[in-house]
Amino acid sequence: MRIRTAAPAVLAATALSVSLLAASPASAAAARHQGGLHLGYIQYDSPGRDTRSNSSLNAEWVNIHNSSRSAVQLKGYKLKDNTGYTYTFGSYKIGAGKTVKVRTGKGSNASGVRYWGRGSYVWNNTSDKARLVKPSGSLQDSCSWTRGDHGYKNCH
Repeated sequence: MRIRTAAPAVLAATALSVSLLAASPASAAAARHQGGLHLGYIQYDSPGRDTRSNSSLNAEWVNIHNSSRSAVQLKGYKLKDNTGYTYTFGSYKIGAGKTVKVRTGKGSNASGVRYWGRGSYVWNNTSDKARLVKPSGSLQDSCSWTRGDHGYKNCH
């Protein structure tokens, strides 16, 4: 009788162990972004020819995602490339679960989009690294790419 009552408990424990092991890779990926802010998609090579027109410059962009459960004030955060080009956020609050897109060219800042205001490209098409830096100077997140990424990178 003890064996019969113990068997369901052993089966349940085994099933739980298997399900936890199966979930581990997804959990590990999710754990990477538990800190809240992270780099999302990056369009480092604007589609078409690089004409340096404002529309072409604005087709080069970086998404920053807030995966936390509360809004985050981005004032003082910096977005940098390998060359040292730096965009510094003014007062901007990104809501929980929201994304802000930083476009290279000029435009009017609005909810969910910020403009770097540059007249030339920032991101190198062959290889580069985007860095999101906290106001304290410590690294929040980074994402690199090579030519093989075909003009865009999913950094999630």
